Amino acid sequence: MTTRLVIGNKNYSSWSLRAWLALRKAGALFEEVRIPLDTPQFEAQVGRYSPTGTVPVLHDQGLVVWDSLAICEYANERFAAGRLWPAGREARAQARAACAEMHAGFEPLREALPMNCRATGRKVEIDAAVTRDVARIQALWSECRAQHGAAGPWLFGAFSIADCYFAPVVFRFRGYGVPVAGAVEAYCKAVLADPDVKDWQRAAEEEDEVIAAEEVGE
Repeated sequence: MTTRLVIGNKNYSSWSLRAWLALRKAGALFEEVRIPLDTPQFEAQVGRYSPTGTVPVLHDQGLVVWDSLAICEYANERFAAGRLWPAGREARAQARAACAEMHAGFEPLREALPMNCRATGRKVEIDAAVTRDVARIQALWSECRAQHGAAGPWLFGAFSIADCYFAPVVFRFRGYGVPVAGAVEAYCKAVLADPDVKDWQRAAEEEDEVIAAEEVGE
C-alpha cells in the first residue's frame, strides 16, 4: 500500500483524528502507523516519517504532507473528487473559514479541555476564556445548521472537512460535560453516531497508554 498516515494515540491526538477522518470519508485505502505520544518510542520513530517531528503526517507515492489541514485538502483532491467541501461557493468559503478558525484558534479550550475519547462527564473549572471559546463554537455550529440543516445532519448539510475539524471538539464537549442543546446537541449526536467516528472511538478505548497531563478533571 503506497498511502500511509502516521498518527498519535487515538485517545488523545485531535489533529490525527482530523486527518484520519478526512481520509476515511474520502474513501482512501491507507495504512495507519500509530506512534504513542509522549514516549521514548515517539521520539525515536517520528523523525523517520515527519520533517517537523509532529503527527499527523501523510505519505503517498513519495509525497510527504505534514499538516492536518493540508492532509484534508489533499485527501479531498486525491481521493474524493472535491466532495469534502460544500458544492456552493458561499458555503465552501464559510466552511474554509470555520476550519481556519479552528486550525489557528481556541487555544484556551484546547489547553483546559484536552481531547480524551475515553473520558465522559469529567468536571473541570472553566474560566472566562474557555467560556468564550465554547460560546463561539456553539454559535458557529448553530449558524451553520440553521443555514444548511435541511441538506443533511452535518455542519454544511453533507459531510465536509469542517466536520473533520470539529469532531474533536464534540469529544471535548462530551468528555467534560459541556452543556449542549438544540442544534448543537443534534450535531454532537450525529458526530458521535457516525460509523467512522465510532471506529476511532473503539480503537481509542482499546489503547492502554495514559498521558497524565491529558487526564484532567474528576
